Amino acid sequence: MTSNNTKPPVPMRVEGAVDGQSRPSAPRKRGRLRVRAWQVILLLAWLGLWQWTTSAGVLDPVLSKTPGQSWHYIMTATQSGELWSNTEATMTAVLLAWVMAGIAGVIAGLALGLLPTGERILTPYLEAVNSMPRIALAPLFIVAFGIGLWAKVALASTLVFFIVLSGARAGVRSADAEWLRLSAVLGANNFQLFTKIFIPVATPAIFAALRLGLIYSLLGVVGSELISAKDGLGQLIANYSNIFQMEAVYAILILLALIAVILNQLMGAVEARLLSWQPPEER
Repeated sequence: MTSNNTKPPVPMRVEGAVDGQSRPSAPRKRGRLRVRAWQVILLLAWLGLWQWTTSAGVLDPVLSKTPGQSWHYIMTATQSGELWSNTEATMTAVLLAWVMAGIAGVIAGLALGLLPTGERILTPYLEAVNSMPRIALAPLFIVAFGIGLWAKVALASTLVFFIVLSGARAGVRSADAEWLRLSAVLGANNFQLFTKIFIPVATPAIFAALRLGLIYSLLGVVGSELISAKDGLGQLIANYSNIFQMEAVYAILILLALIAVILNQLMGAVEARLLSWQPPEER
C-alpha cells in the first residue's frame, strides 16, 4: 500500500526548459547590436569618403560640398522654418496619395482576384495604363489641378494604385485550392470564404504592397515637385539646383532618404504587429 504521506515526485528541472525561451533572445540581441554597429560603421565610412572626395578635389568644384556645409544648411533651414514647411507639404501629399490610392488598389485588386472573367477583360487596359511613364503624366496633372497639392497627389496615386492592386490580386490568387474545396464541402458561403480564407491569405501580400506603395508615394510626390509645385522638398531641390547651391541639394536628398527609411521602418513595425498571428518565418 502507498502511504498517504507519500509526496509526489518532484519533476526534475530540465536545464534550459524554463529559461530556454529567453536564452535565444541573447543571441538575437547580439545579432541586432552587430547589425547596428556595422550600419554605423558604414555611415561613418560614407561620410569620411564624402569628406575626402571634397577635400582632395576629386569632384568638380561646383559639386564639391562637404558634409559640414550640408549640415549647416540643415540647421539654418530648420531655424528659418523653410525645411519644416516644405517637409510638411511633401508629407501631406504623400500620405493623401497613399491612403486614397491604397484603399482603391485594395478594393480593385480583391475584386479582380475574385472575378477572373472581369480580370481577363480589364488586364490589357490596366497593363497599358501602368506602362505609361508617370513623369510624362505630370504636365497633364499640373494643367488639370494646377501646381498645388492635388497635382502631386494625382501623380503619386498612379504609382501607389497599381502596386497595391497587384499585391491584393496576387494575395487572393494565393489561396489554396484544397482549402476552398474543403470549405465548399463543409457548406461555407461566399461571404465566409471571403472573410475566413481570402482576406487572411491576401493580408500579408496587401501589407507588403502598401509598404512598397508608401515609398513610391514619396517618389511620385517629389518627382511632381521637381517639375512644378508651389512648395515641397522636390521644389527646394529644383530651386537650389538652379542656383548651384549643391550643399542644400545634398542635405535635402539625405533628408528624403531618412524619411524613406523611417516610413519603411514604421510600416514594418505595424505589419509585424498586425500580422503577429502568423509564424515568424511567414512575416
